[in-house]
Amino acid sequence: MKKQMFNSHFLQVFAILFVLIAMFTTNATGKVINWKMTTCWPPSIQFIEADKHFVNLVNTLADDNLQIKFFEGGALVPAFELLDAVSQGTVQAGGDWPNYWAGKNSAFDLLGAFPMGLTPSDYMVWIYQGGGFELYQELYSQFGIVYLPYWVSTAESGVRGNKPIRTLADYKGLKIRMSGQTQGKILKDLGASQVMLSGGEIYQALEKGVIDAGEFSDPANDWGLGFQEVTKYWATPGWHQPASVGGVMINKKAWDSLPAKTQELLKTIAAATFGWTYTYYEYSSAIATQKFLDKGIQVTRLSDEDLDKIQELSWKHLLESSKENPMFAKIAYSQLNFMKIEAKWRSIASPFTAGRNPVLPDLEAIKKYSE
Repeated sequence: MKKQMFNSHFLQVFAILFVLIAMFTTNATGKVINWKMTTCWPPSIQFIEADKHFVNLVNTLADDNLQIKFFEGGALVPAFELLDAVSQGTVQAGGDWPNYWAGKNSAFDLLGAFPMGLTPSDYMVWIYQGGGFELYQELYSQFGIVYLPYWVSTAESGVRGNKPIRTLADYKGLKIRMSGQTQGKILKDLGASQVMLSGGEIYQALEKGVIDAGEFSDPANDWGLGFQEVTKYWATPGWHQPASVGGVMINKKAWDSLPAKTQELLKTIAAATFGWTYTYYEYSSAIATQKFLDKGIQVTRLSDEDLDKIQELSWKHLLESSKENPMFAKIAYSQLNFMKIEAKWRSIASPFTAGRNPVLPDLEAIKKYSE
């Protein structure tokens, strides 16, 4: 009897050891996929925190299936060459803001931000419930890229400078650093001129008077770039970007080399990071806003009537771009139809709704151009 118990116990211990040895052997000899990932953002710009958060989660949760070595913006390739680098497989992954690639396809101008367009909560719901995720894939796939949106920032601050902007007339004659193709068209309508500069160049351009005013991002990013040291006025609201969305571009061949479970894990981590950034950028911007006010920065605000005029200009350019590019029209229709679907509920829920409820342009006209 004792011998049988001993043998039974021995077999159990042996079985456990066998499993542990098998696990160790699998981890030790299994093929680890190693990626290089860089970003558009230098350390001084807080969007890099989203990249780091995503990479840290992947390296922690993917175990030996995938490990990512992360490089800050500019360390491997210039920021504005990142899409090409990922497309060609120079790096496996790159963190971006879609609007940077609008020169390659104007439809990118809708995926990162659009003047008087989607808010942070709008983007979140549209991406994960309204068909947005699939449209990111459709556009980026033209460049051999799989795309995982994983950050959304709060509304942009607005325009910072040393001349107050209280009405649309105050824009006339100003040289303003502002990103986005459609944003530049609206500035031209207002009599201002768009100046394209990277985030790291704005401070010096403001300091030396190369530009009259500029914008970069939300209050937290703006504070980190030191704009409080070279500007006196803060013109609100940030009509040019009610929200900003970014994510990671992944080379399609590199993506296809991953096990299916690892692909699903990356999608889940991206969605989790998206939610984390929603809270991170909102709260950090609230803290930074108080810092600007304590510094003595004077805040001005456009009237509702002026904002209505900018909305009309935004829809005018959206319709024009839809005529020129079926893919732009397809994404524009999807976003506006989403806002139409939300409209009745938002009217009922007001003032506790999570997004805007503007008067929309002719959706059927836009839909026609997408076909």
